[in-house]
Amino acid sequence: MSLSTSDDANTSPEVMLQFYRMLYPFKSIFNWLNHEHVPTKLFTHREFSFTLQGDVYLRYHSFNTVEELKKQVLALNPTRFEIGPVYSAKPRDKKTVRPAAFTPQKRELVFDIDMTDYDGVRTCCSAADICSRCWGFIAAAVKVLHSALVDQFGFRHLLWVYSGRRGIHLWISDPEAMDLTDDQRRAIVNALTVVEGGKEMVKKVNVRTSTKLPPSLWGAMTILRPIFKPLVLDDQDCFGSQEGWEALLQLIPDSSIVKTLRSGWSQDPSRPSTQKWHELKAEVEKTVAGNEKTKENIENTRLFGALEDVILQYTYPRLDAEVSKHRNHLLKAPFCVHPKTGRVCVPVDPANVDRFDPRGVPTVAQLLRELDNAGEGADWEKTSLKPYVEMLEKHTMGLMEEVRRTKRANAATYNDRSW
Repeated sequence: MSLSTSDDANTSPEVMLQFYRMLYPFKSIFNWLNHEHVPTKLFTHREFSFTLQGDVYLRYHSFNTVEELKKQVLALNPTRFEIGPVYSAKPRDKKTVRPAAFTPQKRELVFDIDMTDYDGVRTCCSAADICSRCWGFIAAAVKVLHSALVDQFGFRHLLWVYSGRRGIHLWISDPEAMDLTDDQRRAIVNALTVVEGGKEMVKKVNVRTSTKLPPSLWGAMTILRPIFKPLVLDDQDCFGSQEGWEALLQLIPDSSIVKTLRSGWSQDPSRPSTQKWHELKAEVEKTVAGNEKTKENIENTRLFGALEDVILQYTYPRLDAEVSKHRNHLLKAPFCVHPKTGRVCVPVDPANVDRFDPRGVPTVAQLLRELDNAGEGADWEKTSLKPYVEMLEKHTMGLMEEVRRTKRANAATYNDRSW
């Protein structure tokens, strides 16, 4: 199938069928979900759902082998498919088992971050659009979440996947993560949720039980402080417009500071965000110096805390909490194609997330052109999909090694038992 560069957003049924037949890494997806080479319940009892042309939605499919999965995908030719939990019975047998015998047992802990949740702070794009500049907010979110989930919760097997358009997904496959109950998932999400509230809520950060920042956020602030200036002040110039600086002033709990700054900024609205931020900090420091003479130390802490809260409100991860709280939630499979952009949902290296450009992700049409150029018999290894599949396979090797270690440890324990 010959495609031109003008077809890069083409996700027609013919294009998608070629992609699934020739390029989709079914075996790599199977190994990742299954944690072993031979099928286990992690795969055979796993729910798959399919979205067909015309938004027809099919749920509770399951497969004994990866070959069965590929055969069904080729037969249905979905616009995308999603992965759900591991159930107590095979999902395809749902109608023949008692409801009490069909419950979700295991599920990766998943997170979803969508760029549209940053529309109130980003200035370069809005709605479904995304560019390398506003990707900086996603990059900051990845750094903070990855650090917290590894350092505070001890998770090791984290797979970040670009959503294909304007966001990123995280799949955590540690055995401890797979076994989490809904209540435990909810507790983790609540612990990681900082920015809350819709458009009508001005102050979206309320994490202080006293005037001090909770210790759980110290690590996040260490990451976000150096990001705030180049992203929010310099690149996005979030406080450059009157709407932007008014949003900032509403977060400052001192009316005299707000009055002084509003007067000055209204007279010279061309000041860049960096200058406005410096002037805000100078006013806070001047007020604090005056308060120290009158021993109003609580007010001082509140003012400095307000500056920290601004940094959090503009840069801390904005989570779609409902995605993470329930084991029975489904999430789009890695390497699916986004129907609007034609881009493939590829893994993202968190260590290099700053350099990731969503516009540089290969499209399905581009990959099929590369396949044509590679000649007969070629597969994903001869296309620009290769480094992304290899990233998934490296991640999966860590999961499989953990399974082997656990089996060896269990066998040693059994052999050492005294009878």
